[in-house]
Amino acid sequence: MARAHGARAQMALAFETVYGTPPASGYRLMPFASTTLGSEQPLIASELLGQGRDPLAPIKDAVTADGDVVVPIDVDAFGFWLKAAFGAPTTTGTTPKTHTFQSGNWTLPSMAIEVAMPEVPRFAMYAGCVMDQLSWQMNRSGLLTATARLIAQGEAIAATTAAGTPTALGLQRFGHFNGVVKRNGTALGNVVSAEITYANGLDRIETIRNDGKIEGADPGMAALTGRIEVRFADSALVTQAIDGTPCELEFAYSLGANASLTFTAHAVYLPVPRIEIPGPQGIQASFDWQAAKATSPARMCTAVLVNSVTGY
Repeated sequence: MARAHGARAQMALAFETVYGTPPASGYRLMPFASTTLGSEQPLIASELLGQGRDPLAPIKDAVTADGDVVVPIDVDAFGFWLKAAFGAPTTTGTTPKTHTFQSGNWTLPSMAIEVAMPEVPRFAMYAGCVMDQLSWQMNRSGLLTATARLIAQGEAIAATTAAGTPTALGLQRFGHFNGVVKRNGTALGNVVSAEITYANGLDRIETIRNDGKIEGADPGMAALTGRIEVRFADSALVTQAIDGTPCELEFAYSLGANASLTFTAHAVYLPVPRIEIPGPQGIQASFDWQAAKATSPARMCTAVLVNSVTGY
């Protein structure tokens, strides 16, 4: 008897034309490290009395379909997750191509994602997937991945694939070694680690339906937050925090002129941190920053991906 293994699992993704309707073709094979994307339906215990001490059968509650997907931050496939988070990019150039994603779009695209366990066989199609949150960390070493938090309309299980034969993408990963953090265009020194979280603030439209699915997931107020951990070497960041003035933070990765990713928060505000002396070791300061809409450009953040992909 075949048993499911994560090593054989596959994920196929395609953007929908109509929310909740998986397209018949156009799927891409997506690299991923792990996923909790799934559907669950809890049971409600019976509250009825007068039938003896043994409880009556429970009834089914509402269906919830959501979860996280951990993906590599790479040159080609990561653009699909950026499109899900921000909307379609503006693409310029020929070789290489520059894809510019901007925050502030009123509508977000929905995706159909099929998670396949072919040895069972089990092919789970999640329609109406909308990006709720995209986050990642920058460190000195280790594997560079991002976590995409999704809200789906529902789940459909089949014994055969509905994605056909997905198109595979080239896999060229960025690494922590390729990263740099800049403040107002200048490399920020003494950075130990950084965290970036972009949230769309999705609002589930939970209407009464006989199929248990939600009506949609509408974007609310966006939020861009994070943390930078620095060795305490000067008072530049503390002074900015005290003054209450914004700065521009840029988080970038580069594998050369034809492969790069730059994520820019245009107006970042820093809190005044507590400077602690925990012992004889070096002193560090943590800044839990928040970004806001800048005056110029008139948006909160921009992501620029340079690669050879024709379009997203």
